[in-house]
Order: sequence, then C-alpha cells, then structure tokens
Amino acid sequence: MSKQNILQWIKSNETDFTEMAKKIWENPQIAYEESYASNLQASKLKEEGFRIQASIGGFSTAFVAEYGSGKPIIGIIGEYDALPGLSQAVKTVQEQVEKDGPGHGCGHNLLGTAGVEAVVVLKKAMEKYKLAGTIRYYGCPAEEVLSGKTYMAKEGVFDDLDCALTWHPWTSNMVVNMSMQAMVSIKFHFKGIPAHAASSPHAGRSALDAVELMNVGTNYLREHVIEGTRIHYVITNGGLAPNIVPEHATVWYYLRAATKEQVEDILRRVKKVAKGAALMTETELRSEIEAFPYDTLPNEALNDLMYENMKLAAPLVFTVEEKDFAQDLVKTIDSNIVKIAQQSNNELLPVTYQNDKQTIGKTLAGSTDVGDVSWITPVGTIMTTCAPVGVQLHSWQATASFGTSIGFKGMHLAAQTMALSAYDLLLNKDHVLERIKEEFYLSTKDKPYVAGIPENGKLQLI
Repeated sequence: MSKQNILQWIKSNETDFTEMAKKIWENPQIAYEESYASNLQASKLKEEGFRIQASIGGFSTAFVAEYGSGKPIIGIIGEYDALPGLSQAVKTVQEQVEKDGPGHGCGHNLLGTAGVEAVVVLKKAMEKYKLAGTIRYYGCPAEEVLSGKTYMAKEGVFDDLDCALTWHPWTSNMVVNMSMQAMVSIKFHFKGIPAHAASSPHAGRSALDAVELMNVGTNYLREHVIEGTRIHYVITNGGLAPNIVPEHATVWYYLRAATKEQVEDILRRVKKVAKGAALMTETELRSEIEAFPYDTLPNEALNDLMYENMKLAAPLVFTVEEKDFAQDLVKTIDSNIVKIAQQSNNELLPVTYQNDKQTIGKTLAGSTDVGDVSWITPVGTIMTTCAPVGVQLHSWQATASFGTSIGFKGMHLAAQTMALSAYDLLLNKDHVLERIKEEFYLSTKDKPYVAGIPENGKLQLI
C-alpha cells in the first residue's frame, strides 16, 4: 500500500468516519463523561484488530488501542469531550438542540475521529507490506478541563513512544510551530464561622470576605506579572443566603503563562495572596489543583514532515453551498473580530497550506494537555480548515461548523496528513526519526517531565 493507496483508501471509506464524527457531534458529553464517543471509537478499533487497554488512569473513558510490535512506536492522539452550554443546531442562527446542553464547540468530534481513521488505514498498510513497528491511538478524555492526558501520563502510557502526531480543527491549514501556554487550574476553599448576619455578625467569620479580598489582591498582582500572563477566575460558591455569614466559599482560578516555570512562580505569589486573605478574615484555607498542563513543545523536524505530507493529501474543495453557509455564519459575528481574524488569512474557507517559520518561539494564548505529552515524546501538530475565518472556538458558531461537511472535509485532510506522516515514520526513510528525537533531546535536556497534578491527591493545605 503506497502513499497513493493510503489516500485512495481514505477517500473510499471516508463516509464511515464522517458518520462516526457526526454521531459523536450528535451525542456530546463533557469531560470524563464521554462514554458514547469512547465506546464508539474503541469498539471500531477492536473490530479492526487493535488490542485495547481500557480505563487508563482509572478513568473509564480513557483507552489505548495498539497494533503491531516492536519499534518504532508511533502514537496518534485523539480527544472527544464536548463543552458545557454550547448545544447548537447546524444552522446560521443560534438555536440550541438541547437547552443549556453541551456541544462540540472545539471540534473534538472531528479530532478523535481523524485519529481513528488514520490508524485504521495504517494497520492495513502494515499488514500489506509486513511493516515492523507499533501504532497506537490514544483515546484521551477531558482535554477541555486540561487534565486527561496528565493522568494518562502518570500511568506511563506515553513513555515508550518514539513520537506522536495530533491535530486540531481550526480556520486554516497549517503546522503549529508556536507553543501554547502552560496553565494551572486551582480552586481555593475558604472556611469561616457562620452566624446571623444582622444580630451577631461579630461572631461570624466570612469565607466570602476572604474570597473577595483574595480577588482584590490578585487583581493588583496583574500589574506585576510577566507579559502575556492570563489570570481568570469565577466564584463557584459564595454562601447560601445574605442573612447568614458564609461559612464556606470557593474561588476557581486559571493561571496561564508561556512556560510551566512562569506559571509556578505566579502560583506561588497567588497562594501568598490567598494566605493573606485568610489571615485578614481569620478563616481557614485549602487549595485544590484540578489541572496543571505544561506548555507545548513544538518539534520542527516532525512538523516539517507533516507539512510535506499535507501537501500530498487531496486538496480541500468547498462547494457553493458550503461557502454560502460560511458567509451567513460569519455575518453573525462582530465585524471587528472578523477583521482581526482576516488579517492573517483573507480566505473565507482557506484551502492553502502554511508552514510559517517566523512563528517558531512564539506562544499562542490558550492551553492544552497535549503539552504534557510533548515533554515526554516529540509531538507534531497541524490544524485544518473546519470552519470559516472569523469563527472562534468555544462558540455556538464553532459548534455549528463542526457538524457540517466543512468540518468533515477538514477532518479527512487531517487524517490523510497523519496517516502519510506515520507511514514515513514507520519506514524511517533518511533517518527522519533520529533527527526528530535529537531535536527533542536538545530541547528537553535536564528538564525531566514531572506531572503537575500532585501524587498524593489534589487537596492541599497552604
């Protein structure tokens, strides 16, 4: 099975995988609850002859599917969790399928399915040519809460990989030479003393006061952190009633920066602010780390390989109907947001390919737990056109796009690119794997991966 045969097989069988992506889009489930997508993909891979390792890290929706034996070991990373509150029909007006229900506003119905598509055709190529090596599909839960791959990494399932490939739905076709931010998701729990807020407030100690003082202090900290830092929070518990001094209150923070070391330093300072708030209010304080993904570490040699194979894949062609849908959808978005997006790409539905070397060393806003994997093994990443330029991820417009043929076409391009690239890696022509691994070694030397989520559980006194 040559590269052309791989492309022909995907073309002949793409309807099956379009149907898989559509079914997952129609049955969205949030982080750690993705039983529908996980079972659908694992069942398909088991039918195709893959060995299934289930319930990785104790999570029923995490699995690894493997075929072959020996080296090299090539991984393809999949995701399938949806986002809360983003239910949306495939329409150019906002219309929920389920009131306040979840929806695939990040395109993970496409992301994981392309990985399944790629490993299935790779298995057929390995059988036909009796290729040595191992291919794996990683069914990863909970990317949206940025912890699924961290828990899987703690189980060691990525440790013996020679490299891994992944992708993400987007509004252009490109290799991702930029990094993404490291991030910590942490909850601060304050415990006070309840009392009647009118007749005996002096007897109470307000946990809500502690939360609000902490937020004031953290907001003053924003002036004194490194450029590009992001600090977001929500109060998830502010008490039960105004006439009761709140005994319990919780604030949930995301802290982001370009590197894990920078995030660790910001976290150190925010914890001091939290301690100060507890001291001022005479309340008790505990913290709980929910997620702590690394920044992503791009691998230029692996990205270059994926770019060359993207150019070999069947080009994207969009119909008049798809372009009309895209145009109508973009009209629902703030024109200023669309103008900003079009500064980097003025095509409505981009079909050209990009490998922008000027972005090497730069950091994208946003985070992903793929970062953890990228510090364990070399990871190559691409994006493909699955929505019109101007559509923002985590929006109802994105959910609508990722349920259309626009999204499915981008998904098949990603599957082709990953399958062709993995095929090259199995053959290891011109010792490409050695170059990829040498770059990884130089980037990670003396920087061993250590999972950010504590070994002894999440809840800590601080």
